[in-house]
Amino acid sequence: MTPAAISLLALLATIVVSMVSRINVGLVAIALAWMVGLLVGVEAGAVMAGFPASLFLTLAGVTLLFACAETNGTLSQLAHRAVRVARGDRRLLPALFFLIACVVSSVGPGAISSVALIVPLAMAIGARARLPHLLTALMVANGANAGNLSPISSIGIIANSTMAEAGLGGHQGKVWLAGFVAHALVAAAAYWLFGGRVWKANEDGAPGGGHRVYDEEPIEPFTHRQVFALVVILLWILGVVTLELNLGLSSFVAAALLIVARSADERETLRKVPWHVILMVCGVSLLVALLETTGGMTLFTSLLARLARPWSINGVIAFVTGAISTYSSTSGVVLPAFLPTAPKLAAELGGGDPLAIALSINVGAALVDVSPLSTLGALCVAAVKDPAAAQLLFRRLLAWGLSMTLVGALLCQLLAAPLARL
Repeated sequence: MTPAAISLLALLATIVVSMVSRINVGLVAIALAWMVGLLVGVEAGAVMAGFPASLFLTLAGVTLLFACAETNGTLSQLAHRAVRVARGDRRLLPALFFLIACVVSSVGPGAISSVALIVPLAMAIGARARLPHLLTALMVANGANAGNLSPISSIGIIANSTMAEAGLGGHQGKVWLAGFVAHALVAAAAYWLFGGRVWKANEDGAPGGGHRVYDEEPIEPFTHRQVFALVVILLWILGVVTLELNLGLSSFVAAALLIVARSADERETLRKVPWHVILMVCGVSLLVALLETTGGMTLFTSLLARLARPWSINGVIAFVTGAISTYSSTSGVVLPAFLPTAPKLAAELGGGDPLAIALSINVGAALVDVSPLSTLGALCVAAVKDPAAAQLLFRRLLAWGLSMTLVGALLCQLLAAPLARL
């Protein structure tokens, strides 16, 4: 068996492990990378050279900074205040849930932290407003994913860094826009199916009708620590955007400033950093780097190319990554494994736009994340207190998430190429 085939089998084994177990596949990927290196004659130093040090520092720094804002209550305060914008009209609440989750996710924490922060509040308010649990869950989860690929969010960093290494850098705006458009369209469909259509049929949507609900929970004023955290994060964002400061290293400076000034508790903040996700992403990236060395990535690309033609590749790759992501990690497994194939896949097919293929991978893998088998869906189910209602929501989210494999394929087939050409 060739070194390329052996390394590819190691990657496929990692993907299978991620789909059938809860073991952190970053550990498995690192172990397999070293073992494959021994087997095919790649020295340990060459294997370790594939570790994505820049990506590790960027992910650790950004997640550490926003963990500071989460532990001292700053993000929660912002979410509570944003909900008041609805002014008691439940017809506005789903859209507001979407926008709040999108904004919070876009500015740094990513979808998982944003959903964990927002969905308990959204479910409580949604219950008082008589919103279906499914509608609330879909609006929050899709909103968080709509902002998840921003250049300063943790998942956006993973996607853009991996694309840059594959020769597709400099498209951060298109990466974010593709994710936003796809999730906004899906959220709009959910709003009509489970909210607007029903309200219109019941004829109770008139102003002053049965759609008024008020969040009576008092909101405490911002503390000095929270105001300081807001100022530091705002200055950090301005520095990254206007002065082009290094995203990861500058975030360590901002986080250190908050901790030294006692605006955030160091131990609690470190606990909030998703180290398991960082290990997963970096471990799989290390294994993918080995595949590049052994020729396994070329073999992987040629196998994927057999599934499609140039005209259908966007839809096919979205379906494949969506099906895998339903049972696996989008950020930790699917993006690091599949994004590097985009340029080679277009070349192997003799057609297709590498950027459109990459956008399809990002969107197809993310749309299914509302499934309760994923972290986002599971957080939504956990926020429902009634056991019977939670079980019903689990079944409905599972059906919706599985259907997104097809919806994602269709959307990417129709929209990926036009968005890539913008």
